[in-house]
Amino acid sequence: MKLGLVSALALIAATPAAAQDIAMQPFPVDHEVRVDSEADARFLLDGPAGKYGFIEARDGHLYRPDGKRFRCWGVNLTGWTVGGEEIPSHKDAETYAAALARLGVNCVRMHFLDRPDTENKVRNEGADRGPNAGPFTHGPRGLIRGDVDNSRELNAERLDRLDYWFAELKKNGIYVNFNLNVGRVFKPGDGVPDADLIGNAKAYTYFGPELVALQKEYAQQLLGHLNPYTKLRYADDPAVMTVEVVNENSILEFWMRNWLRGERVKGGKNLQLDMTPHYQALLVSMYNDWLAKNRKPAEIAQLRTLAGVAAGQPVPFMRRGDHPDAPRLRLDAELAFLTQVEIDFHADMKRFLKEEIGVKAPVVPLADHTYFIANQPLMRTAMKSDILDAHVYWQHPAIYGKRNEPMVNSPDLSIIQKLARSAAVGKPYTVSEVNHPWPSEYGAEMIPILASYAALQDWDGIFFYTFETKISGQWKPAVADHFDITLDPAKMAQMPAGAMIFLRGDVSAAKEVMTRSYSTDQISEASRMPRAEMPYYTPGFDKRIPLVHGSRVSCLDCKPSLPAPLPPANPIVSDTGELSWKTSDGEDGIVSVNAPRSQALVGFVSANPKVQTRNLAAGDIRNRFAAITLSSLDGKPLNLSDRMLLTTTGKVENSGQKWDERRAMLTDWGTAPTLIEPITGWIQLKDLEGAIGVSAQALDGSARPIGPVIRGKMIEPGWEIAVGTPATTTYLIRVER
Repeated sequence: MKLGLVSALALIAATPAAAQDIAMQPFPVDHEVRVDSEADARFLLDGPAGKYGFIEARDGHLYRPDGKRFRCWGVNLTGWTVGGEEIPSHKDAETYAAALARLGVNCVRMHFLDRPDTENKVRNEGADRGPNAGPFTHGPRGLIRGDVDNSRELNAERLDRLDYWFAELKKNGIYVNFNLNVGRVFKPGDGVPDADLIGNAKAYTYFGPELVALQKEYAQQLLGHLNPYTKLRYADDPAVMTVEVVNENSILEFWMRNWLRGERVKGGKNLQLDMTPHYQALLVSMYNDWLAKNRKPAEIAQLRTLAGVAAGQPVPFMRRGDHPDAPRLRLDAELAFLTQVEIDFHADMKRFLKEEIGVKAPVVPLADHTYFIANQPLMRTAMKSDILDAHVYWQHPAIYGKRNEPMVNSPDLSIIQKLARSAAVGKPYTVSEVNHPWPSEYGAEMIPILASYAALQDWDGIFFYTFETKISGQWKPAVADHFDITLDPAKMAQMPAGAMIFLRGDVSAAKEVMTRSYSTDQISEASRMPRAEMPYYTPGFDKRIPLVHGSRVSCLDCKPSLPAPLPPANPIVSDTGELSWKTSDGEDGIVSVNAPRSQALVGFVSANPKVQTRNLAAGDIRNRFAAITLSSLDGKPLNLSDRMLLTTTGKVENSGQKWDERRAMLTDWGTAPTLIEPITGWIQLKDLEGAIGVSAQALDGSARPIGPVIRGKMIEPGWEIAVGTPATTTYLIRVER
């Protein structure tokens, strides 16, 4: 008995401390009271934006005119939450332009400017926000006057606000991506057929002539406008990084999702299409004109037979449900026609922007944003553009059922996989929307993982969705929306760390780029593959490749090729050796980043005490889940750095929030202030050459010092820092030598 007890005690002593529940502590974020801090990443920006000239898309990446690579670490700007604002007042513009610069943000995406200037209450299930919208949401206030019976007039006061906001961003070194068609709702006074039926006219905007003309008019009003604060038209301002033509809008997407096809009804007749009769007739007419020019008479006759219509009658589109089993003649004809509609529209819009308005910035036509359908057809359109772009969310709130799961446990399903599918050889690649939406107990994993693998993939830009400037005196320190990261203590703490990883290039690009290509037949068949094939819709493609090597599409409609699968491996290690992703049968996942100037441990740290990097170890952390990053603030390698940023982030909640019975969504969003689970225990800083003293200063949600300086304790591997008291997400580390 005594021997057994002694052995048991010895085993307990040798086992790392078990993860424990840590009390949640108040930790509000307040950008208004933040001042410049040694922990800022403003040094990464080189303002004013555009001082070197216009950003250029060439040789597969974005460049400044002086030949230096240009990357975007950015946010979308919207105004969905009560207390938030799409276009801030002059005072708030000054506050938040400086706040974004301190976070290392060097680009913003101006989103939803084409909405009305009045606050529009939206129901939780409203089309603009999707299901389960937070209880504090309203519609963003944009530029378009909401008090008239058309959507063609801009509000002069709102435009002045935009001009000042742009000027402040530019002054702080922040570039702007302007979106054109996003959330505009057309009105009867616009002269648009069926204006009261088509909502924001997604897909109709590609072929309705009145809608196309109105999009051009709006582009002229915005980009041809002279900003009195910069003395430049937006078309002539090099602080405009890019212009996006449409947001989450593709006629091919709707075709693959059955939008164009009518219902099967008894008797097999095509009762109706999802389009209004006017647009149905217009598109069918365009389709038949295209067939007359691009298909032989015998093929057109066969298409009529397949559609069950008499000779001389127009060939209709397939009915809903016909797509999976359709003969290739019919499938290929519709796919080719709709692709040409998209290509022609975007070519005309680019010509208009460049030649008639004089836009100098690169033009982005559209984004791949539906990983649950194939993207190869859409890439035919995108590949003709200056820049490729994509959107993705980890467990979007519109997904019902089980949510609130850690991405770190699912490398094969991660946002890295869903984004990497759309990068191509010879084209810059940006991610203009991405987030781990609220609520999630694992949201802290997003920024360090995405920044690291985006750097490995050598992408050109990331814009988190979304950042909302707050109206002075009208906001509370709580997370009020699924997507607003502005007051999220974990994500705000990690923005500077992510900026150093991605903007500064702390994580190296992959040594080898693996390419794949698709034949015309493969693209056609991909368009009707089941969801089980997502996100690549490429049988035989090893989804681990983007976690190891660079991954690109080399060509479309050419000889098909596919890289060989990788040998089994756990952890999955990048070919640079800097990134490692480890799981245990889908549990206890952890990502480690081991680069000279930035290192991280992200995931179930306490379950993986042996996972560490050259300069960072966290074997005695009491929390089950944590995202810990360590970055050099003086540009030196961590082993030589005198000043470092340490972030320790985990769960974030609102006060009093309540989960449903599945711990998937909230039944009560709670109130202010936000709470954090402080990462508690000891962190080791190792191999600090010549160090004679190490200290850590905890910072609050405004980057101000809180509590006494924490003195590091010298131990055999290096220096040990006690974390967790006071409760914080961020420490400024100083090393004496």
